[in-house]
Order: sequence, then C-alpha cells, then structure tokens
Amino acid sequence: MSGELREACGVFGIVGTPSAPRLAAEALFALQHRGQESAGIAALDAGQILLEKGMGLVQEVFTEERLARLSGEAAIGHVRYSTTGGSRPENAQPLYFRARLGPFALAHNGNLVDAMRERKALESEGAIFQTTTDTEVVAHVMAHSSAQTLQGSLQDALSRLHGGYALVVLFRGGVLGARDPFGIRPLVLGRIGTMPCLASETCALTAVGAVYERDVRPGEILWLTAEGDLVEVAEGEMEREKLCAFELIYFSRPDSLARGESIYAARYRLGRQLGREAPAPADLVLGVPDSSLPAAEGYAAELGLPQELGLVKNRYVGRTFIRPGRDGRTAGVQRKLSVVPEVVRGRSVALIDDSLVRGTTMRHLTQILREAGATAVHVRIASPRYLHPCHYGIDTSNRDELIAADLDPEVLRHRIGADSLQFLSAAGVLRATGHRDHCLACFTGEYPVPVPLDLRKDSAEEETP
Repeated sequence: MSGELREACGVFGIVGTPSAPRLAAEALFALQHRGQESAGIAALDAGQILLEKGMGLVQEVFTEERLARLSGEAAIGHVRYSTTGGSRPENAQPLYFRARLGPFALAHNGNLVDAMRERKALESEGAIFQTTTDTEVVAHVMAHSSAQTLQGSLQDALSRLHGGYALVVLFRGGVLGARDPFGIRPLVLGRIGTMPCLASETCALTAVGAVYERDVRPGEILWLTAEGDLVEVAEGEMEREKLCAFELIYFSRPDSLARGESIYAARYRLGRQLGREAPAPADLVLGVPDSSLPAAEGYAAELGLPQELGLVKNRYVGRTFIRPGRDGRTAGVQRKLSVVPEVVRGRSVALIDDSLVRGTTMRHLTQILREAGATAVHVRIASPRYLHPCHYGIDTSNRDELIAADLDPEVLRHRIGADSLQFLSAAGVLRATGHRDHCLACFTGEYPVPVPLDLRKDSAEEETP
C-alpha cells in the first residue's frame, strides 16, 4: 500500500473455557496486523475482572509471566493503533470501568463521529475522562443510562453514538459484542465446540480452533453468557450492510473470510478486473508485498503476463502504516522493501498495489526499480482514487494527507515517478466483489453515516469527487 493506511484495531471475546485468557492471546497474535501500538486482555474470574495491557506487540506485552496473572472462563482482547486518541499507555485497551451496574471492560474497533460532542456534554455534567479515546465516551454514556442491566445500558449508548464500530464488553454476565448499524467495521461469530466467541476476523477464529458460524449482523448486539449460551440482545439487518471496502482491498488477512467469502479470492478478482480496465504495456507483473500479491496474480492471469518475485519484504519491519509521522513512514518504507535486480533489469514492469493514499511507498518503489534497471514502471492500483477522508476508523481524517485528492492525474503520475498510472473504478470494485454493497466513502464521498461538519475539513471541496 502506497502511503500506508492505519486501521482501527482488532477485538476478540470468548466465554466458557478456563483457557479463555490464553486463547485471547492466541487470537491477538492472529490480529496483530490490525494494530501494533498496544495490546491488552481482560479476563473474568469468579466475578472479578483482571486486566493486563501494555504498549507494543502482542509477544512483547504478553510474556509468560504476564499471562500467568490472568485466569477465568471469559475474556476479551484488543490490539490497537490510534485513530481517535494518541498512542499513549492510558489509551491502551481494554478499558476498565466501575459502574452502578457492576464493573466492566470495553474494547473497541472503529471511530465514533459524534464522540467529541458527547464528551463535551458529559464533561459539562461533571464526567471526568481518563483517556483521549472515543471508547471511553461509550463507557460514560453507558454509566449515565437509566437501564437496569448492562446489556440495556449498552443498547442505550449505541442508540446515541454513531459511526463505524465493532466492540466487545466483558462483565459479570459474560461478553457482549456489537456491530454498527451499517456493519462498516467487521465482527464475526465462531464456536469452539459449543462455546461461542467473537473476533474482528475469521483468521483469529482459526488461530484458537474455532469454527466460523456467521458474521455479526449490522446493528446486532450478542450476549455470550458466562455459561456459554448465546443470546441476541438486539436484532441486526444484513440488508443494510456497508462493509468497509478496504477490509477486502487491504486490511483483512488473505486467509480470512468476509461475509463468508475468501479475502484472497476477492483480491484476485480485483486484480483481474484491473487487468480488464487498465492493461499495461509490460513484460512482467510485480505485486507490492504482501497485501497486493493476490491482485497482482489476478492481473497477470488476466493479461497473460508472468508474475515474478521482484520485490522482497523485510518481515521484521512490520506494517509501515503503524509508524506515526511522515519521517517514520519514509524510514520504514526504505527498510521494508528491496528489489531483486536480476528480475527487473532491462524489462518493463507493471507494478500492482492495492491503493495509493499518501504516496510514500510508491515514490520509493518506482525509484528503486529504475535504479535496478527497469526500463519502465507502469503503476496500476487495484482500487479507485482515494479522494475523501475516512471518519469511521481509518487514519485519513484530514484531506490534506491524500495525494490523489487534489492533483491532476498526470501531475500525480509525475509525482510518484511512474511511466503510466491507472486506477480500478468504483464500479469495478463492486463487480469484482460480487456486486455487494460496501462503504466506498473514501472513493466517492458518499458517507453512509452522516459526518458532522466540524469533522469534515474542506467539506465543500469533499462534496466534489
């Protein structure tokens, strides 16, 4: 991915097994690609909530000593990077709260568009916040609810707050899981035997030996009771679903499922569709490792071109989208990717990437490919031009960060150093993914959840693609 997006976290919840905390840790390993700033697990043991969390990768936070402090038959886990709230220890999740209806821990993936408005209203009523996250706003709204159960207080809170989210709540009754009414952020239900569990992606279910059952429906709230039963607290409607298109394009692991369908297969079809729409006069196809490789495979198959290993990834650097600031991202890109000169020397290259956001990666890649002897670099992007900020949990809330937003296509091509540059169409995304509806707001500017004007910087410009 050129410019490296950051996505809002991964969550997991499980009940009904004394191995709950350790299984949560295994699930977080599988979800590490969704957040690398912090990791945390909350466990329910004899009515008490135990919490361990810290800054860093899962393997750094959850040493054997730290895992040994957790016990219980229910747990939730979280890996984070910051969209709302900075990268600081107090913002690591799950967050723990004491409330009128009992203690609970909360972990959240996504972004609430009206969180700041609600926070100011709560502060005016005397609420004291300990973090800068929108997750804490959910907890305070729950605490102010007049509902007689924690399940009811969560329903009340989510009726007042809007955006894209998936969240899990650990309390004395078990685990609650909820997904936003448009299903923008993913959440899936699985089972280990008869015991239910929830995760941001099916790869986490596989990691703990669970079988995928279904996606949590948009707007649905599920209660995984401490005894291992499954209760529907609020119904959902699949007909309204607008899953974030970037889950298929980039964020989710290729071995995960979305709506029960293979992420890998979806990316392969995106590449084939890109080949139909934007063929390049190239000798070979290179994909930017790792998320773009299935699209590159599809592109090569569509055009009958060889796909070769011309770019090598240093797997110990990690996703550069996690590095805050432009300097950090640039340094990360330079350490992360290198060229195999023997593959590209004297040949014209079709370079396939899943998206072009800030352009940091792509500028570097076109440069090092030419230095290695490529005669031409034709850049093809397996998604449309990224023109509008995301307000539902991706780190592009400022339009100024988007390289394609204001530049003429020819200027953009020159800026990244490509011989030619073409994008997949929005219609092509829907065609390749089976004509299912998606949130395409970052491409089209059509936001399924209304965004307050104070968040929509340059809102007048954003209305025009």
